[in-house]
Amino acid sequence: MPTGHEEQLDRDQDRERDQARSVDRKGGPGHTVLLALALAVPALKVAYTVGGGSHVRDVFVGMEPGNWPDVLLGMVLTEPLLGCVLGVVVSRVVFALFAARGAVPKGDGFLRTLRRIALTVVNPLAVGVIAACCYGGWWGLVTGLAAFALREGVVVEYRAGRRGRHHHDTAYEPPGWLRRAARSEQWVAAALTVVVLPLLAVGVSLDGRAWTSVLECQVQDGTETGAQRLVELGRKGNGVVGWSLDREEIVNGTGCTDTGSLRVRAAWWNS
Repeated sequence: MPTGHEEQLDRDQDRERDQARSVDRKGGPGHTVLLALALAVPALKVAYTVGGGSHVRDVFVGMEPGNWPDVLLGMVLTEPLLGCVLGVVVSRVVFALFAARGAVPKGDGFLRTLRRIALTVVNPLAVGVIAACCYGGWWGLVTGLAAFALREGVVVEYRAGRRGRHHHDTAYEPPGWLRRAARSEQWVAAALTVVVLPLLAVGVSLDGRAWTSVLECQVQDGTETGAQRLVELGRKGNGVVGWSLDREEIVNGTGCTDTGSLRVRAAWWNS
């Protein structure tokens, strides 16, 4: 019969498991970081690229609020490292979210093992394929493997009953090396989420490159028409609505050609 001390210890462990699962159900720290980056990073990118001040308001009005995600998408597509780290973090956040809702099968039966393998592999494979299509094969391979590796700690935690409800009859006891690997995985995932990803996002925001195409277009200025460099904000008929880097205002351009470079100004750390 368990003593009072053992019962208290079990209650404390149950409380810790419930707290860990509750954090996972809310998306963990990754959910908060991703939301903050989605709101702040596009504004920072635009502010530095076009020179800040009232220019930011003009650009966002010109591109319309519905195109806000285009800034973030453009940053991800033009910087492979940011895109791959973001993919790994999102993959893990989503996996922890579903694991907290009982998606990780416990036990050692064939069907449960097969389901667990499929659950662990499918999403990293998809993330890897997307990265490969956007950045190349090696980026895709590394991203897929990293996303898979950073899921294993979650699987071990839930199978062993260290998160969620503990069932003594089905509890899985991992070997010591696997427990240590799971703990290391937790630290690596936390570092990627709250340190590496925000630093990369801020760095890309201040690198002086546009988030979309930089075009050379014919722009009418009064009665004269001349070539100007525009940061494309949207398409309108046969022309382009863009931010003129020469006049620092929203203009309409026609006869546009791609300049072949996204460079607008020097990076913040070189200015």
